[in-house]
Amino acid sequence: MENTKRLSIGEAAEYLDVTTTTLRRWDRSGKFPAKRTEGGHRYYVQLDLEIYKQNIFATAMEWMLATPKEPESAFYCPTSAEFKGRLSKLQSALEKLPDLKEYYPLIVAIVGEIGNNSFDHNLGNWPDIPGILFSYDTNKRQIALADRGQGILRTLKRVIDIKNDEDALRIAFTEVISGRSPEARGNGLKFVLEVVLNRAIELDFYSGNAKVSITNEVKELKISKTDLYYSGCLALIRF
Repeated sequence: MENTKRLSIGEAAEYLDVTTTTLRRWDRSGKFPAKRTEGGHRYYVQLDLEIYKQNIFATAMEWMLATPKEPESAFYCPTSAEFKGRLSKLQSALEKLPDLKEYYPLIVAIVGEIGNNSFDHNLGNWPDIPGILFSYDTNKRQIALADRGQGILRTLKRVIDIKNDEDALRIAFTEVISGRSPEARGNGLKFVLEVVLNRAIELDFYSGNAKVSITNEVKELKISKTDLYYSGCLALIRF
C-alpha cells in the first residue's frame, strides 16, 4: 500500500536534508510543489518524498539485474489492469505541468505502448516475476518501466530469424514484421520512435545486451552493445 502519511514542511526538509527555505523556493518554482490543507498550510506526502529522494532509473535497473523478487508495491504492476490504472495517474500528474500542455498525451501514449508490449509479448511466458515495474517522477521529469520477460530478441525470433540483440532492437523500432499480431496503434515501438524524434523527449531502451538511445536533438536511432545482459526490457524516459 502506498505510504500516504502527511509530513510538515519541517519534517519534509529533514527527510530530504534541505532547509525549509529551499522547500518553499521549490514549491514556488514548481520544482517540487507542496500540497495544501484547507487552511492553506503546506504539507508533503511521504511517498512523494521517497520517490523524489531515490533514483528511479537505478531502482528499475537494479530490479532487472537482481535475484528475482517482486519490486516495491508502490511501483509494481502485476497485471495489465493495474498498469493502466497507474498510467491514468501519470496522465493526471502530467496534465498539471503547463509546459507539457501540447504533448503530454503523447508521453502517456508511448509509456502505454511500452508497458502494453510487456504484457502482450509475455502473456503466459514470464520467466520468473510477472508484470512490470512502473515508476515516475514528474519533478525530475523521469519515467522508468522494466520487465523481467522474454526480451525483444526472443519475442521476434518466434516469427523471423534474427542473429543478435542489436538487430532485434533495430527491427523492432524501424520495421513492420509480417506475421506478428497487430500492434497497438499499428506501429508498436515504431510509434515510440516517431514521437521521441519529434518532441523534447529522450529514451534509453535496453534488451538483451543491446541498447537503443533516441533523443530529439540527434534525430537518429543509436544502437549499441551493453556490458550487462538485460533478460527483459528496460525503458528510461526523460522529458
